[in-house]
Amino acid sequence: MARDKPEAAAEAEAAPERSYREQLDFLNPIAQPLASRKLTRKLYKCIRKAAKQKQIRRGVKEVQKFINKGEKGIAVLAGDTLPIDVYCHIPIMCEDRSLPYAYVPSKSDLGAAAGSKRPTCVIMIKPHEEYQEAYDECLEEVSALPLPL
Repeated sequence: MARDKPEAAAEAEAAPERSYREQLDFLNPIAQPLASRKLTRKLYKCIRKAAKQKQIRRGVKEVQKFINKGEKGIAVLAGDTLPIDVYCHIPIMCEDRSLPYAYVPSKSDLGAAAGSKRPTCVIMIKPHEEYQEAYDECLEEVSALPLPL
């Protein structure tokens, strides 16, 4: 019986979660610019690499503190965070400091990409030479996204 539990847990983790299209149903009205499915995958990959190098800032309080200090990077926000009052000031701070930012559909996927079991609503990816190519690619695509009016 003890052997059944790890197998069941592994099956539950391997079970496919909501698809990108299904996650779009839960987006906030302020989630603009939204990363495409392809860019979302690239951002998650870059976040995983950055987390291994300990080059990410996680959570509203920490990201806000380092934006105010003038740190550079890419801000990635979760589009399904409620209430939106929690983090609606972050995009304005990014625009004021010319930092690129983008929304991804799921806060649980964002947390998982950062190596955490807890969902997170905002992550800042800092540049680092270990994953510079992936970072530059994400930076270019996120910067090309149209900003909301």
